[in-house]
Amino acid sequence: MRAGDTIMALSSGSLPAGVAVIRLSGPQVGTALTAIAGGIPQPRRLTLRPIGAGQRLDEGLVAFFPAPNSFTGEDCAELQVHGSPAGVRAILALLNSLGLRLAEAGEFTRRAFENGKLDLVAVEGLGDLLEAETEKQRQQALARYDGRLTEKIDLWRDTLLDLRAEIEARLDFSDEGDVSDDLPAHWFSQLDDLQISIGQALSSFEIGRIVREGIRVALAGPPNAGKSSLLNALSRSDLAIVSDEAGTTRDVREVGLDIDGQLFVLLDLAGLRDTDSKAEAEGVRRAKQAINTADIVLWLQAPDVDPLPRPETKGHFLTVGTKTDLATSQGVDIGVSTQTETGLQALREKLAVLGQDLAGGEPALVSHERDRQALQEALAALEACRSTVGDWELAAESLRGASAALERLIGRIDAERVLDRLFASFCIGK
Repeated sequence: MRAGDTIMALSSGSLPAGVAVIRLSGPQVGTALTAIAGGIPQPRRLTLRPIGAGQRLDEGLVAFFPAPNSFTGEDCAELQVHGSPAGVRAILALLNSLGLRLAEAGEFTRRAFENGKLDLVAVEGLGDLLEAETEKQRQQALARYDGRLTEKIDLWRDTLLDLRAEIEARLDFSDEGDVSDDLPAHWFSQLDDLQISIGQALSSFEIGRIVREGIRVALAGPPNAGKSSLLNALSRSDLAIVSDEAGTTRDVREVGLDIDGQLFVLLDLAGLRDTDSKAEAEGVRRAKQAINTADIVLWLQAPDVDPLPRPETKGHFLTVGTKTDLATSQGVDIGVSTQTETGLQALREKLAVLGQDLAGGEPALVSHERDRQALQEALAALEACRSTVGDWELAAESLRGASAALERLIGRIDAERVLDRLFASFCIGK
């Protein structure tokens, strides 16, 4: 990214389309609009204009957003033109001839961050919003983008400033009689409340991760228990190969499924058994690993397959009797048949209930690994401060460490190390 350039991008997706949106941002936006649209229209009002210079290339709606009241904080514009591949190419070529260049991935959002329009937490929320596939993901991402986590962080930082002021007063004015060696009682209450608040936010990380990444559901059991058939039936697809031959599935196959607005990631696993095949043995090893880390395990039992002992798991466990069109398995939580579709809707409903339990009600704002690390660092620094009260230099340094952890989270310091990776995941034009 080169600062000072004026950038452009098609922001509306693949062509052809009914409408194409071309975005511009930078110091030459006004000059470009004058050259190709007959002048700068009234700010924040769509105006119908011919598009071209010397010859008419198209006709469309033009909007101008002057700095600093724009998405990027720079002069911005949008051209809403017909979604013709040839027309869009001609307009972009004309803009390029005027000195504008094509934007890099995420460059509009990066400029918004660098110009103080968004902090890093909101940027990540915007990225999550662009990738949201389910209603819960949309709600969670929008809450983060709207600044609800940033509001909490700002409150924590204000409390830290109050705590630091008391400590640093004892560093700076220790020889003056009006500064007591003892901290006031409310200082410890503030520290307690701050630790509790950050700890509560940190405790919601697993819920936020589950909403953002999906609930991992392992379909496990012996070979030929019907795992691939159940995966296909639940996802209404033919993604998994179904065969009577044992050991057909040798790797972990993942399929996303939206149930009541929550993302479930179904894992089709290799059947568990002893085998001389190195490839199948590796599949069994991966299956056991997936079972250990899954949020929900569906343990499949079929009437025509010898059952296996229940494995040790950390997540929720449901025993599913498959192939009920052949016979009914005993001691199962639910029976299903992929041939007659018996029990499939009931299984989806059970998954929905478990998903509500795992994902909670209100959107969790802490959902990224970076969040977890920053909050853990802040809590560790606060605990270090508590243990060093009386040694004012160490206590003050601990509080500064807590502040620095929160400031890294919102991108006030040390932001460069995450920017390139973060913005590279954005689409062009955003």
